[in-house]
Amino acid sequence: ITHYYIETSDDKAPVTDTNIPSHLEQMLDILVQEENERESGETGPCMEYLLHHKILETLYTLGKADCPPGMKQQVLVFYTKLLGRIRQPLLPHINVHRPVQKLIRLCGEVLATPTENEEIQFLCIVCAKLKQDPYLVNFFLENKLKSLASKGVPNVISEDTLKGQDSLSTDTGQSRQPEELSGAAGMERAELEDECPHHVDNLSTSLDNLTVTSLPEASVVRPNQDYNLVNSLLNLTRSPDGRIAVKACEGLMLLVSLPEPAAAKCLTQSTCLSPLFIFSHKEDASAFPGKRALISFLSWFDYCDQLIKEAQKTAAVALAKAVHERFFIGVMEPQLMQTSEMGILTSTALLHRIVRQVTSDVLLQEMVFFILGEQREPETLAEISRHPLRHRLIEHCDHISDEISIMTLRMFEHLLQKPNEHILYNLVLRNLEERNYTEYKPLCPEDKDVVENGLIAGAVDLEEDPLFTDISPDNTLSNQEWLSSPPTTPDHPKNDGKTEVHKIVNSFLCLVPDEAKSSYHVEGTGYDTYLRDAHRQFRDYCAICLRWEWPGSPKPLERCNLEAAFFEGHFLKVLFDRMGRILDQPYDVNLQVTSVLSRLSLFPHPHIHEYLLDPYVNLASGCRSLFSVIVRVVGDLMVRIQRIQDFTPKLLLVRKRLLGLEPEGPIIDHITLLEGVIVLEEFCKELAAIAFVKYHASSTS
Repeated sequence: ITHYYIETSDDKAPVTDTNIPSHLEQMLDILVQEENERESGETGPCMEYLLHHKILETLYTLGKADCPPGMKQQVLVFYTKLLGRIRQPLLPHINVHRPVQKLIRLCGEVLATPTENEEIQFLCIVCAKLKQDPYLVNFFLENKLKSLASKGVPNVISEDTLKGQDSLSTDTGQSRQPEELSGAAGMERAELEDECPHHVDNLSTSLDNLTVTSLPEASVVRPNQDYNLVNSLLNLTRSPDGRIAVKACEGLMLLVSLPEPAAAKCLTQSTCLSPLFIFSHKEDASAFPGKRALISFLSWFDYCDQLIKEAQKTAAVALAKAVHERFFIGVMEPQLMQTSEMGILTSTALLHRIVRQVTSDVLLQEMVFFILGEQREPETLAEISRHPLRHRLIEHCDHISDEISIMTLRMFEHLLQKPNEHILYNLVLRNLEERNYTEYKPLCPEDKDVVENGLIAGAVDLEEDPLFTDISPDNTLSNQEWLSSPPTTPDHPKNDGKTEVHKIVNSFLCLVPDEAKSSYHVEGTGYDTYLRDAHRQFRDYCAICLRWEWPGSPKPLERCNLEAAFFEGHFLKVLFDRMGRILDQPYDVNLQVTSVLSRLSLFPHPHIHEYLLDPYVNLASGCRSLFSVIVRVVGDLMVRIQRIQDFTPKLLLVRKRLLGLEPEGPIIDHITLLEGVIVLEEFCKELAAIAFVKYHASSTS
């Protein structure tokens, strides 16, 4: 190879027309064969020669010059194969990791170069070697001053270099002699001069020029400490070639997972990983406007999520905070806070997708703080907008646009399914902590008119209720272990579990008057389906909440501050307000509102259970519960039924149409009310099933 540079006068001919590639391949074969013939870990004379004579330094310099054209490609392939095929650890050697570090800097400098493929292969083999021995990553963290010469900064020579101290020494504490850059990069100049002084001068000049004219760098800011392996991979993630970008992403995934604290610190503080995490993509209108950008964005977000999930803890926290500040606050918040309905709908749909997609605990935490804020003290009506985005999103659950309401409610429904305790605490539990929705008093005579012997007046016994006979195989409720009693309080004298659960389930099932019921005229709409669903969902929620160490019973009333004014909180306020308008709202909105409320009632917290699922709680003055809201709706319904001719047949027809059992026909008057009644009946069955399953679970646990 040296002879080629001494003898050739035509340095424009491509490297593939020379014997350099075959000689490099021969060198590799010799080194691999030598290693195979020796004891494990023993270095042979050829490898000693390669290390001692700084052959890799020389090759790096020739590759940087790309002389002859295509030499950079050959050098990258040689380094990649050398690191990949040789089993003994090479990277700890200064004459290996130093040129490797310099070669890393040449990667990703210009996008879409012919050498991109070789660059990514080389970077990935280095990452793989670091994965095998994470400590070696320390050789690849450098102070900024030390990388000046390597970047080809014009006319910058540090004083240290002039004094004979190598400005590229790594942080290993080893000092080295100045590089013989002008002397044919580490080859003995004297030997070459003896053979052919003219060519040596030419080579020397061309190598010197390399330090002044470097390739244009991709626009990456290099901070105080360089971690060029990360910077080069980051540049290549922006390659127009998708395969290169994916390989670069895989390399980064490998690096962030290294358990070296120094590397994690450098990664987050000194590289551009955090700022470049923030996605930008030119819109492509080929399918629908923004389709490609959307797919790219979701892929990017999924990658961020996986990267943070795999990352060493310090790195994970820093990266998630970067996403929070630069993407959530910098990009998403202005979009979500705008007033354009189309803009709100689009950004909320995107937020909904992000909520569904996130799996990393650290990124989820940052996302939750972004959406809801960090507050945990009880809400007051006066301070309802303390966290403006939370306030705006909850308001959007009751937006003039049904589409925006449904999309925002969906987002909250998926948020509630995430394994993060702060979500439920911030939205609901902090306002129920003191149980100040209750009044500490026995039942008064007026209540007894409504609740006769624990049942709503006129309600039938469960064993006779045709809806309730599906529950257990023998069509009775005699199976005592299925039932349990709620905790005894002064409001709840100790009762046998069967009566107690009968009373509660019956309260919900009998809320809707018989003339407004339509489900038992249609097969397959029985209560048993809800029981099965509730059983499965409750099990899932219990698994999520297990780590949150919730109490098994309500906070004792004597320890609660019942004097404090009760406010259900903004979230429940909006849900209850919408629930109160169920007879006047579109069917799709009602389905979404009841879906969120049923999810909330599934949570195994005693205060949620009491407030959302106990019809017999003595509500303090001016307070409402889910049950009391539904009671008001039913009162309104009783009045309105009287005004509608043929109410029951119309109701049945609407139900059959909704189920697809009847073809669409002429428009039915009062359709919104009729659909609302059907949702109300189904919702009451669902709440009854959830209450039953929760009591069953608490009695068998």
